[in-house]
Amino acid sequence: MTRDDILRKLDTIRNESTVYWSAFDAPSFFAKLGDAWSPAENVRHLVKSIRPVTKALKMPRLVLWVMFGKSRRASIGFDELRERYQKLLDEGGKAGRFAPSPREEHDLQSRRAEILAQHEEVNRALHAAIARWPDAALDRYQLPHPLLGKLTVREMLYFTLYHQLHHINVVERRRNS
Repeated sequence: MTRDDILRKLDTIRNESTVYWSAFDAPSFFAKLGDAWSPAENVRHLVKSIRPVTKALKMPRLVLWVMFGKSRRASIGFDELRERYQKLLDEGGKAGRFAPSPREEHDLQSRRAEILAQHEEVNRALHAAIARWPDAALDRYQLPHPLLGKLTVREMLYFTLYHQLHHINVVERRRNS
């Protein structure tokens, strides 16, 4: 995928996510799915995981190079990255510090609106940050991922796209079981 393909895919996923997460009424949005995270916790996790990617993309590239080095390999494709991530999850990989912190919610309706607005905002900020990068630079710089190790920026963006779809699929699977 080119940078422009990634931007288009991000917009599509943002729109699909907005429709999906907004379809939950407030009580359902905050209800645990068995012993798993609620839809709200899934969205809070996504917000928590997108913010550092956006922050990194806003940094001067020289800072990223000093902090994480330059990639000495070609980026892998979206499908290969997805398979590597899924394998790590199957082996017990967890969200770690990106897990949503426990919260007791009171005004469910307004808190739901706040969480959904945060999700929209981080996706828009990510879009703006990606748009500042030339396509070739996405393969030269790298960022750390807590499970996958160092990824090129392009791979981190693939992960970010897939990660949002993954959580929709997980929630939908748990709702149907």
